[in-house]
Amino acid sequence: MRTVGKTVPNGMSTLSILHDISFTVEAGEAVAIVGASGSGKSTLLGLMAGLDVPTAGSVRLLDEDIGALDEDARAALRGRVLGFVFQSFQLLPALTALENAMLPLELAGQSDARAQAEAMLVRVGLGARLAHYPKHLSGGEQQRVALARAFAMRPQLLLADEPTGNLDAATGAQIIDLMFAMNAEAGTTLVLVTHDSQLAERCGRTLRLAEGRLVATS
Repeated sequence: MRTVGKTVPNGMSTLSILHDISFTVEAGEAVAIVGASGSGKSTLLGLMAGLDVPTAGSVRLLDEDIGALDEDARAALRGRVLGFVFQSFQLLPALTALENAMLPLELAGQSDARAQAEAMLVRVGLGARLAHYPKHLSGGEQQRVALARAFAMRPQLLLADEPTGNLDAATGAQIIDLMFAMNAEAGTTLVLVTHDSQLAERCGRTLRLAEGRLVATS
């Protein structure tokens, strides 16, 4: 990511969300992005994922300039290399736990999608909950399904946006332990947005944002 800026229309003017952000994440790293609410953390993560494109600078993912790709090409790149874990779980309510975990595998055309998804749900401790719908799962169980879905694709990069934000402290700690264990097993690069300083300390490096600017790296 090099000298990245992001502005959005705001009535008759524009609102600057990110200013001149530059950093590199190496393969296998675990990096935390921290900052106050409104500092631009989630916007930055969206740019890294190609869910949006910068208005200045460039974002490169595996030597691809995301901003130079059209929407379909960005989606294809995400499907190949990225996994996501969100605060709000983002499970489809009409699908079972197994079907939710299978979905990205099926979209990628993998013939053994069911077996891979089932194995990953067993790995996260939900082998007995495969046929349950999200409304019948606790918050912690829903986030375990989300982890299974993300890691089933064997992503090279996992992007996690406040993954414990909707969980109580004890459940959140269990989810984080599981996420870091699975990340280590898979050798995945991790970028984690969090407001939790203790969680950030578990990463090898921390980037701190303030008012859309990168103000510290530790």
